[in-house]
Amino acid sequence: MAVRGRHRRYQPNRINRASLTVTAGGAGMALPLTVAGTAGAADVDTWTKVAACESGNNWSVNTGNGFYGGLQFKQSTWEAYGGTAYAPRADRATKGQQISVAEKVLGAQGPGAWPVCSAKAGLTRGGGTPDVTPARAPRTPERSGRHVKDVKPEVTPQSTAGTAEMYTVVHGDTLSGIAGERRVRGGWQQLYDANRRVIGDDPDFITPGQRLSVHGRGTGQGTKERAAEPSGDRSEARARQQTAERKAAERKAAEKKAAEKKTAEKKAAEKKVAERKAAEKAAAEKREKSRPSPHSASHAQKPAAGATAPVSASPSTPYRAAGGSWSKGYHTGVDFPVPTGTSVKSVAAGRVVSAGWGGSYGYQVVIRHADGKYSQYGHLSALSVKAGQQVGAGQRIARSGSTGNSTGPHLHFEVRTGPGFGSDVDPLAYLRARGVRI
Repeated sequence: MAVRGRHRRYQPNRINRASLTVTAGGAGMALPLTVAGTAGAADVDTWTKVAACESGNNWSVNTGNGFYGGLQFKQSTWEAYGGTAYAPRADRATKGQQISVAEKVLGAQGPGAWPVCSAKAGLTRGGGTPDVTPARAPRTPERSGRHVKDVKPEVTPQSTAGTAEMYTVVHGDTLSGIAGERRVRGGWQQLYDANRRVIGDDPDFITPGQRLSVHGRGTGQGTKERAAEPSGDRSEARARQQTAERKAAERKAAEKKAAEKKTAEKKAAEKKVAERKAAEKAAAEKREKSRPSPHSASHAQKPAAGATAPVSASPSTPYRAAGGSWSKGYHTGVDFPVPTGTSVKSVAAGRVVSAGWGGSYGYQVVIRHADGKYSQYGHLSALSVKAGQQVGAGQRIARSGSTGNSTGPHLHFEVRTGPGFGSDVDPLAYLRARGVRI
């Protein structure tokens, strides 16, 4: 229901000849705004202050929010107070024409039509006149008896400063995201209701550049407009809200289902890897158990029991002898000075790990024994076994020589805790612990 205000007949303060409508051949021509002297300058300045508060003193502003011109007229107010006599909308009218219409609004509604900016600018009813004479656009004669309609005072976004905020949509924004970030009470539904005219019929479709009211209590322009909607429109809005909520719930459910599926696939893959590793370990253990024993009847030579020395000779260079001749800074084994071609025997039963060229060791043989230790025989001239072969204690495995990094014929003998270089232990102590006298 429109609020009935007092009407006052608009009287131009002073008529300057330069502002009169001049006719030529029956056609009217509107002349520009003129200011009729300095007496009303203060009043024009007051309206300028109101415009500075409302629109930044931009008298031709049109941001698409439903309010136009420097004083932010709503279209219904502009039409009700005779603004169309100057221009179709306030933003297309001159400063003087907008002030002229504003004088009528002030007389009928008072400064409350600009509730915040009027107080800031010192605008009051009954003050001095602006002393402007706006030129009117050509128009058809009006019927006698026409008067300004009573309209409800309009509140512009700038007039509600402190109780409303505006947000400009950017790429990637959603109503739910904006509502959450700005803490809008009522969530995205309230945000949509407050900006339905700007957004349109689809709450899922917002475009960059749109300016939305994001007041925390959900009040403001959009809310007032929704209150004026017919019940049918409200039902449609509720239906759209329900559809949007249903779509959001379906998206969340789909995302949850996809996450659960991904987790299940990951667990299944991990289970397969564990099963494959367990199967490989079991197969390796089975192969190890199925290897022929050193005492197997199929073996070509029955191995001797116990342990024995690798050659029949006394050692020369001892274990751990220090010097720069060895890469580790000390001698990792023990040397037996024997002529090339001397028979080299396995010190205990075991399986040949490698038999071939060993770099600085020349030709070598490495054997793994039942106690987990490894014996190495280096600088050989000939090999009698091959990798994977089972040998017995005292069985000939090679002939001595001087291959690799060697200063003369001898046997380099090592005992290790692993198959590779760097895990050496005292070889003579190993043999003596098994009853071998050297």
